[in-house]
Amino acid sequence: MEDVDRLVPDVFARACESRTVVEHVAGRWGILALAALHEGSFRFNALRRRVDGVSEKMLAQTLQALERDGFVHRDAQPSIPPRVEYSLTPLGRRTAEKLVELITLVESSLPEVLGARAAYDAARAEPASVAHGNDLAAQRHQ
Repeated sequence: MEDVDRLVPDVFARACESRTVVEHVAGRWGILALAALHEGSFRFNALRRRVDGVSEKMLAQTLQALERDGFVHRDAQPSIPPRVEYSLTPLGRRTAEKLVELITLVESSLPEVLGARAAYDAARAEPASVAHGNDLAAQRHQ
């Protein structure tokens, strides 16, 4: 425990554990699983339906990593068939609140993002001959 207490986190350092945790939390499926669990507890298949597009394998791996890191609580009831529910721990709830803020920002900024994409794509869609012609004209003036 002493080593952990002396640890100075630096997410930009390749060997720092905080980078792995950020990957688990902010990765494609981690952020969506945590945001969904922010809405309440879910059984595995209900969570899989809520996080549209995630495979069973990826959701299981994501939940296992988040549980190991202390963000998710897995409650397995000894019944037939087994009943397993996933919920957020206090750390998971604090983290999910920030992620939901980020998701809300992204969703509310979507028109601006789509406009930027369209402008970017349009600027690169100029015919190659026009771009090439501009290069030739620039060379002639040198």
